[in-house]
Amino acid sequence: MIEITFRPMSVFQSDITLCHSEVVWGETHFSLHLFTATPTEEMNGAGNLMDFLDEPLPDVGTYEDFHTIDWLREKSRDTDRHRKITNRSKESIWEFVKSLLDAWSGWVVMLLIGLLSGTLAGVIDLAVDWMTDLKEGVCLSAFWYSHEQCCWTSNETTFADRDKCPQWQKWAELMTGHTESAGAYVLNYFLYVLWALFFSFLAVSLVRVFAPYACGSGIPEIKTILSGFIIRGYLGKWTLLIKTVTLVLAVSSGLSLGKEGPLVHVACCCGNLFCSLFSKYSKNEGKRREVLSAAAAAGVSVAFGAPIGGVLFSLEEVSYYFPLKTLWRSFFAALVAAFTLRSINPFGNNRLVLFYVEYHTPWYMAELVPFILLGVFGGLWGTLFIRGNIAWCRRRKTTQLGKYPVLEVIVVTGITAILAFPNPYTRRSTSELISELFNDCGALESSQLCDYINNPNMSRPEDDIPDRPAGPGVYMALWQLALALIFKIVITIFTFGMKIPSGLFIPSMAVGAIAGRIVGIAVEQMAYHHHDWIIFKNWCRPGADCVTPGLYAMVGAAACLGGVTRMTVSLVVIMFELTGGLEYIVPLMAAAVTSKWVADAFGKEGIYEAHIRLNGYPYLDQDEFTHRTLATDVMRPRRNEPPLSVLTQDSTTVEDVETLIKETDYNGFPVVVSRESERLIGFVQRRDLILAIKNARQKQDGVVSNSVVYFTEDAPQLPASNPQPLKLRRILNLSPFTVTDHTPMETVVDIFRKLGLRQCLVTRSGRLLGIITKKDVLRHMAQMMNQDPESIMFN
Repeated sequence: MIEITFRPMSVFQSDITLCHSEVVWGETHFSLHLFTATPTEEMNGAGNLMDFLDEPLPDVGTYEDFHTIDWLREKSRDTDRHRKITNRSKESIWEFVKSLLDAWSGWVVMLLIGLLSGTLAGVIDLAVDWMTDLKEGVCLSAFWYSHEQCCWTSNETTFADRDKCPQWQKWAELMTGHTESAGAYVLNYFLYVLWALFFSFLAVSLVRVFAPYACGSGIPEIKTILSGFIIRGYLGKWTLLIKTVTLVLAVSSGLSLGKEGPLVHVACCCGNLFCSLFSKYSKNEGKRREVLSAAAAAGVSVAFGAPIGGVLFSLEEVSYYFPLKTLWRSFFAALVAAFTLRSINPFGNNRLVLFYVEYHTPWYMAELVPFILLGVFGGLWGTLFIRGNIAWCRRRKTTQLGKYPVLEVIVVTGITAILAFPNPYTRRSTSELISELFNDCGALESSQLCDYINNPNMSRPEDDIPDRPAGPGVYMALWQLALALIFKIVITIFTFGMKIPSGLFIPSMAVGAIAGRIVGIAVEQMAYHHHDWIIFKNWCRPGADCVTPGLYAMVGAAACLGGVTRMTVSLVVIMFELTGGLEYIVPLMAAAVTSKWVADAFGKEGIYEAHIRLNGYPYLDQDEFTHRTLATDVMRPRRNEPPLSVLTQDSTTVEDVETLIKETDYNGFPVVVSRESERLIGFVQRRDLILAIKNARQKQDGVVSNSVVYFTEDAPQLPASNPQPLKLRRILNLSPFTVTDHTPMETVVDIFRKLGLRQCLVTRSGRLLGIITKKDVLRHMAQMMNQDPESIMFN
């Protein structure tokens, strides 16, 4: 039986209302219905009613601030857009060219992101280098030169005193003419603290006045945004500008923070900026997040000089939806960013990072024991840091401390500068400290860590110096490093999370590198003095270069960073790209896995997940949900709650809809056949309803408060006295995701994770029972883990 219905737009015979005939052809029945409009229908406009939404309205389908996007709807919209472009491309040459431009727009965006993020990273590196040295002195020949650049250009510098040159003068020498007196030391000390306070005050003031979102690391918020949450302004132009400037100031102030995490935020701001140039990305939040995933990879690429590590970091740590094409585009963006940074060459060593090293000695199986012990230390440090930092940040949120962000930054900066200046290992920038700790002691090294007692009969190549007894400089350096370790452990807990840009990668790596270097020197001296012990006998002969303390520093850095962030694969690849040696992947893997195991034994959350939970962001992590609850236990409304707010398909007036919107704050409403049957038809978004009614009142004549809103294909039969009805079928989602009331919550949670749903309707035999939102799922999960379910603050 095939039924065909005709409803003409114009009417010639007003006395005919229905003509029906049935034709039998073979086994097929054709039933034809010819509808014509009566004079009454023509009078109230139902007969020739047009859907004013035939042309897309601006802002319909967009989202409000602090709301979650509908991934399925965004995917469907992009598929429709692509289908239209493909069909049009066959019509003319110009449409074909436009389709090619649309296809290439993704690669163009990646190119622009790579160029801008690489350029900004190079500028930040150069500025930080100069301003860090500015706290200690100034270059007389060119004040914009850093200490190293100043002495490069000098013709009076000897190799032995390559850090000293007449063109570079410390502040005390410049002001008083003295360099070694107690007064000169005190003056340098005072000016060091003063510069640090000035830089940090300027940074926190700029953040507070111009861009409050520029504070912190940015990675917890980037993770949340990539999972589908909307935070307007977080990736805006002002945030990009202020974060770039204040990042330089914050790192230069000497605080225990790094620029690597904030560089991911900066790169994502670049991505968001270029998305606005192409409607393909600016009008589709799902496509925009593909670009932001690639931008995060570019950010890590320029932060560590590790393009492959950046792609894996985006995949492992921050991205929620990562299709294969995003993988390729991330790789391209990371490549362009790294190439741009390499062209700028901010460190003057033709490398992408300051602490690039190369080792010439292989590692031995017996060394896995100290490597694993460093992994244990990294896991314990990660646990200590996360618990301490979250407790301090919670105190900041819930007490008067949070009302004085400028004072907090000034106090922490003052304490850091006063305690850091006397120790040469805390006075210098953290990147320079890590670089020195990673370095192997060659014949040309003048560091205190390389003050070994040389054998006068030694005649070996420069890159294969045998193990030697430690001199007084090494023992002095060990004491200073031990004090620096305690200082870094404590001060980093209070620094991360303040209202300035603050990264965590570099401080965590510094803690691990210090611990690793201390362990490495200890193992080296044991091997030298006790080479006849059974653990050293097989692989460490007298006069051989057995142990590389710098390698232990690198392994320790990886272990501590892994303990804090819980990264594994991307961490090992980043560290491998830093060293350029495949030979040391096994020690790095052993330390990274051990640190994750140890840290996971005390808590599954990394620092970014902990901050997401502290801030109440609606982020669904990947942990398994193992509780035996059903959808009916979680859905709204619960017992003793008012019934679910719904719209009917053809009997609700404009006034009813506006009253419902005014009296509730729900993000959308189910549409049912009638309130008696509760048979589900579809789901309509609150924002789309508001915009549709507003535009209808402006563009469609006769729409008043008493106008009936209908979501069916055909207009309802209405009396002649009724005003013109309003058709809103175009904004109705006819295929909302539904589950039955007996669906296990384990399945529901999995659906929300993998499909990125905003809400899910609960039915029984097609009859609507309730609704489950992402917020309901998060509250339920928190309740099952004995946490406060009301900590999920956002919609």
